[in-house]
Amino acid sequence: MFKVNEYFDGKVKSISFTETEGAATVGVLAQGEYEFNTGKAEIMSIVSGKVAVSLPGESGWREVNAGEKFHVPANSKFGIKALVESAYLCQFR
Repeated sequence: MFKVNEYFDGKVKSISFTETEGAATVGVLAQGEYEFNTGKAEIMSIVSGKVAVSLPGESGWREVNAGEKFHVPANSKFGIKALVESAYLCQFR
């Protein structure tokens, strides 16, 4: 069954589900800056909007537009800035 998650005083919301390949979430980000911890590797696809990400092993922030994705290594932290309200698909691998 689906699980609804809410973070950062409701500014980030997601719904968890299971794909054939494993766990995933689809969600939305209000404009703002957030930091997440992850135990599993993630593939983040930006479905709508525009974000900037700060990933382990990279210096600074880089922009990611709708239709693009980025990879987050397992057992790490990453920063994400929603430059506008944005939607994402996160696949845990």
